[in-house]
This record gives sequence, C-alpha cells and structure tokens, in this order.
Amino acid sequence: MSNEISATLDPSLFADSPARDQRFTVAERWVECANFPVGHPLRAIEFLHRQMNEEVDSLECSAANIRDFPDVAWELRLALARQCADEARHASMFRRIFERRGGRIGQYPVLNFQYRIVAHIRSLVGRLAIQNRSFEAGGLDAIASGIEQARRDGDDDLVELFEAQRADEISHVRFANEWINASTQQNPRSVLDIGLALAGASKAFHQVMGSEATEGVNFPADGAARSEAGFTDSEVGLAIQLQTQLAGRSPLDPPRRG
Repeated sequence: MSNEISATLDPSLFADSPARDQRFTVAERWVECANFPVGHPLRAIEFLHRQMNEEVDSLECSAANIRDFPDVAWELRLALARQCADEARHASMFRRIFERRGGRIGQYPVLNFQYRIVAHIRSLVGRLAIQNRSFEAGGLDAIASGIEQARRDGDDDLVELFEAQRADEISHVRFANEWINASTQQNPRSVLDIGLALAGASKAFHQVMGSEATEGVNFPADGAARSEAGFTDSEVGLAIQLQTQLAGRSPLDPPRRG
C-alpha cells in the first residue's frame, strides 16, 4: 500500500491514510475504484466490500477522537467508545455477508477518504459535525433507500443488516447533535470551528469524489430517522426541501439560496 498522496489531491486537506494490510489496494480517488454500472452482476458484491472498509474507517475516526481529545467529558468518551464497538460490528456484518456471497477480502480497491478528511480536522466539534452530523446523517438517508430496495429484491439478510445499522447510526448522530448543541451554547467559537471544518471537508470531498461520483446521486431524506437522531423539525424540513438541490453535490456543501 502506498501512503503517497495523488497529485490530484491537496495534501493540506488530508490526514495520512490509515494502515491496511497487503491484501488491500487503497485508491486515492473514486475514479480509481471498481465502479460498476447499475445492473452489472458485480455491483452489489463490490458495494459490500466497499461498505465493509467504510465501517472500518468510521471505527478509526471514532478511535482517533478518543486518542486525540483525552480531556473531554467522560460521557462523550464513552459514547465514542460505544461507536467504535458499533462500527466494528458493522464491518463484521458486511464482511460476513460479503464472504458468504463469494467475495474475497481485498478483491476490490478501497477508499479511506472519510478517515483522511475527519482526522485532519483539529477540533472535536468539527470532527463530529463532519463524521456524525454530515456523513452518518447522510448515511441514514441511504440506508432507508437500501432497506426499501432490499425488500423489493427479497433480500432478507440485507434488510436485517441495514436495519441493525440504521438503529446504531441514529444513536451516533443523536449524541453528536446533543454535544454539538451544548458546545456551541457554551463556547461561541465552536461555531467557527464547525465552519472551518465544513469548508475544508467540502473541498477535500470534491477532490476525492469528483463529479463522476456525485452526479445524479440523491437519496430522499429519512425524516423519521433524522428526527430520532436529534435534528429539529426545521432542520428535517430543510433536509427534505433540499434533497433535489443536493443531487450531484457534496453533502457538505451549503444550500443554494433563491
């Protein structure tokens, strides 16, 4: 595995890539992955492999938060430790179903963009705003669509996996929302930290994903899950309203006005 940053990426926006063993080919950009078109026989199995690695990325993000911010409240460190356990379980779930369906670990390239974006952020409030409140909240929308599709396909194993994942992700978004809200009330500078994190993460996301990965990708907002995860009614309404505007754009971009 190479730790060199591709010439197309700005090294000032990314942390070093997390370690992967010799089985894995680590891509730097989405276009370097095995992006099979809709209907391709390998598209579904590749998704399971990619998602397995993304769950490991999420585990590594949460573990890095515990390591890098040892002085935060015990309750938050406990929530982060529980998130580590949840993400490890998710990775095992995806691995199990991937191998059961004939997949081999390392069969497809993987991206570690989530860790490299999140671990680069200097503030914990900024990291939680990106990892939990942005990436994982967007994941709730994708999971809801995945459950519907799996039910249409009669894929009970995948429905069960997604439903278990959804329950855990709601709790991750909820504790981050609670802590972010408390932090911004106690320390107004937290708002600036979140703004800096969003600006840098959006630039990094675009460099990794490009228009090829995001064009036409848009999942309906899962209002029920977002409400349960601690978003206000106005935030949920805005997410639903903006779902068509977000097609083809980073989930970290600010909404268009007018």
